[in-house]
Amino acid sequence: MLNLFAMPHFGFHRDELLHLVLADHLDWGYKEVPPFIAVLAFLTKTLFGTSVFAARVFSTLFGALIIWLTGKMVVEFGGRKFAISIACLSMIFAPAFMASQYLFQPVVFDQFWWVISVWLLVKYVNSKQPKYLYWLSIAVGLGMLTKYSMAFFAFSLLAGLLISKQRKLLFNKHILIAVGIAIVIFLPNVIWQVIHHFPVLTHMRELKEQQLDYVDPTDFYKQQLLVNGMGLFIWLTGFVYLIFSFRLRNYQFLAFAYIFVFAFLVVMHGKAYYLFGAYPMLFAAGGFALEQLLRTARPFVRTSIATLLIMPNLIFLPLLLPVFPIGPTLGWFRSVDRLGFFDFAVTWEDQKKHPLTQDYADMFGWEEMAQKAAQAYHSLTPEQQKETILFAGNYGEAGALHQFKDKYKLPQVISLNSSFTLWAPDTLKFKYFIYVDEEGDELEKAFGSMQKMGEVTDSLAREKGTQIYLYTDPKPVLFERYNKELAKKRLQ
Repeated sequence: MLNLFAMPHFGFHRDELLHLVLADHLDWGYKEVPPFIAVLAFLTKTLFGTSVFAARVFSTLFGALIIWLTGKMVVEFGGRKFAISIACLSMIFAPAFMASQYLFQPVVFDQFWWVISVWLLVKYVNSKQPKYLYWLSIAVGLGMLTKYSMAFFAFSLLAGLLISKQRKLLFNKHILIAVGIAIVIFLPNVIWQVIHHFPVLTHMRELKEQQLDYVDPTDFYKQQLLVNGMGLFIWLTGFVYLIFSFRLRNYQFLAFAYIFVFAFLVVMHGKAYYLFGAYPMLFAAGGFALEQLLRTARPFVRTSIATLLIMPNLIFLPLLLPVFPIGPTLGWFRSVDRLGFFDFAVTWEDQKKHPLTQDYADMFGWEEMAQKAAQAYHSLTPEQQKETILFAGNYGEAGALHQFKDKYKLPQVISLNSSFTLWAPDTLKFKYFIYVDEEGDELEKAFGSMQKMGEVTDSLAREKGTQIYLYTDPKPVLFERYNKELAKKRLQ
């Protein structure tokens, strides 16, 4: 329901535009992500269409399933209605999950596979039935086809079991069969990586050099304490209960798994949201713990405590979800700016304060960009259009031009950024070159003439100032540069 309030407002996010393009280039892998999100993008376009609302249907459904599975986990722990209510409501309004279960990005689907894996493992611990191991292997395999972070969470669960009293559950033939099933499911992506020279390694190296190396472990600690708002008191209680409570002794390995995956991300300088999928099991344990601690309290006291632990998170709502149109949203940001509470949220990568968060700014300007690129394209005669190519500098720009190409009758966009490299043409042949980028004039020496045709003017857009150029009379140096760049990036 929260997502439904937010869907009509703003536009596509930069990353959503990339993931939606993958629907038209189905494969067993891509430079940034495994193939699961491409399949969902294909189903989205086939079943729901190409609107912003359509793009976020699966994110919303998977987010709801995560909440449902958290409640089912509470039941497996022995919790009743109050425990379920505490665990699920605290997650629904936790800033981490409000923000990460909205956009069409791998993060929400990654969380889903983490959560269902924990639930299946708990079911196996309670029932000792091998069928849950086999379902777990399928979840791990599909999780690996969604985001590679599933690997270190699976190893963390395994390590947690090995040092707990439940280790005996690992020593049987069904474990080996389950591991084999997971490997078979994931194997096509491994083969794709081999054929394409392991682009995942290049992507991870670039991510580390450009972003992760600048992540301060101290900031990571602070963020884990803050990202769930008042939910901190619930999941932290659950973590302590998993370790020390006699009633949850069979699930102590979950607390150990959290410690292992937390430590791994600290060492690897992981981003805060990488750990979000590990919190539902702690929220489930926290709901159970609070139910036990308050079992003799009056209903009014129980309800008051639950409200106090959940409802204050609503103050973060406009910051995390565009539940209001842009006018009231800007008004809300101006109001809280006077208090200085959310300076961190409107401080972008350039370390400057802006009117909106960087994520919100990444939802503006895309259709304006496509519209102005179309104006440049349609300024040419039909014969000239046949000898024209459309080129974009980054994946957001390329994704936007692809998303709106049918609406504005644009040619297929070409880019050498991100996964667009995989389906870029081997050679170029053209006379007219429409280039969309922040620094389009850098190609001036490679052409006989250049004309600026427009630029993005939306003051709220992160892409404000992105320019549209029309070049003519390409020189041989351009083709040489393209061929070298394409060959280099296809080996990465």
